[in-house]
Amino acid sequence: MATPAVREMSPEDEYFVSTCSHVNESEEIDQCGQRRLEWMRSMRGQGLRVFTAHSDRKQIGFVYVMPIEVSPCGPVGHDLAVVPCVWVVRDAQGQGAGRALMEAAEEEARRQGRKGIVTTACYHDFWFMPAAFFERIGYSPVCRRDNDALLWKSFEPLAQPPQFLERSYRFVPVPGKVVIDLFYNTFCETSDIEAQRVREVAADFGDAVVLHEFPAEDRELLLRYQLPRGIFVNGKEIGWGYEAPKEGIAEAVSAALKLA
Repeated sequence: MATPAVREMSPEDEYFVSTCSHVNESEEIDQCGQRRLEWMRSMRGQGLRVFTAHSDRKQIGFVYVMPIEVSPCGPVGHDLAVVPCVWVVRDAQGQGAGRALMEAAEEEARRQGRKGIVTTACYHDFWFMPAAFFERIGYSPVCRRDNDALLWKSFEPLAQPPQFLERSYRFVPVPGKVVIDLFYNTFCETSDIEAQRVREVAADFGDAVVLHEFPAEDRELLLRYQLPRGIFVNGKEIGWGYEAPKEGIAEAVSAALKLA
């Protein structure tokens, strides 16, 4: 079986990439895809590149690579490239697409003069960004936090290893109000979708709720709070491991109102 072909994202690939392969699934995902596509276009001048894998003239995967200094997801470091996400659709896995995509990302990182390339991977049994895959293609652990780890491939002996973000959030109450502190990044589809849901729920509660937004695309905010994704209702973090459902967000706000 031939290794899938890899190319830089073209206009024909944009819908597939911007919806994270969830094409024609929902209006909500399509709207998120438009926001993500606008962000991707705006970041090209800062070094973001997206590559897609193809088999039988169909898109089967993608990878993002960007300078660590502009990554909205972390980690922190200097002169490195970051791969925040590489994905191959399930029925095309095992054909070499993931390895080919990472080779394209590494080539781009070298072309941009980066001293190494890093990703955040998972050591537990999870479908997303498995550490075992990256170790098979030559990546080494830098540091580990529970089941997550930073893995990298250094291109130069003097490359400095990256570090995890270290969140520094502190709740500041507003008398008589329920405060929602929303940390999000447009890069991540799930984060962008739940951010929009939070906005809609907050609007439903009117003046009873104060919504503070902290977009990770704002580098100053990201480095200040080091928190690319999170929803806090009166300082209590809520989350589901997937896109926060509107009903769950509303229940958390209602519970906080009863305590106010």
